Amino acid sequence: MSEKIGILVRVRSELGVLHQLTGVIAKHQGNISSVGIIDESGPEVRIYFEIDLPGSSQALLGALQALPVVHQAEAVNTLGRIYGKRIIVVGGGAQVGQVAIGAISEADRHNIRGEHISVDTIPLVGEQPLADAVRAVGRLPRARALVLAGSLMGGEIEKAVREVREQGLLVISLNMAGSVPDVADLVVTDPVQAGVMAVMAVADTAKFNVSRLKKRTF
Repeated sequence: MSEKIGILVRVRSELGVLHQLTGVIAKHQGNISSVGIIDESGPEVRIYFEIDLPGSSQALLGALQALPVVHQAEAVNTLGRIYGKRIIVVGGGAQVGQVAIGAISEADRHNIRGEHISVDTIPLVGEQPLADAVRAVGRLPRARALVLAGSLMGGEIEKAVREVREQGLLVISLNMAGSVPDVADLVVTDPVQAGVMAVMAVADTAKFNVSRLKKRTF
């Protein structure tokens, strides 16, 4: 049975380093589920891997450490274990702040009971920047729900919402003008409540299930 582990590697910055590292991981039957390159400037970089590994992590660490380009390789807790599921809140500053109040308060309640839920926010204005941000959420690791907090959203943002919902992302919209509420999974008028419901929808310690709701606007 495989175990998900985190490995942080400090390496010399040169051509083909990632190829060498992934080759060693593959030889140890490791399946890379996530990779991030940290501190790209300078002669040394840090590369973080999350790996599903059936064998010994010590054997893999030893093989990585044996590479001439590797300065250090160490096992670390995975980001999923530390930060867990992510709620992303995008939109106007005032509305984003209110959604964050609800989401952070509710996440705290569940995290005390053993959950790991984090809340990320970014205030943005403009149709294209918002559409780009929505699509980018689909590329973020561990993102489970997106809350769109604004007073008017539609057009290209609506298209982006449809795309990320097809990828399995839960989308909650404030009850606003524009076409985005028409394509969201859930529409909530009160921004604080929207944050609370977003956390409840992704928490394993909650009994709230969006698919079982008899209405989608609150």
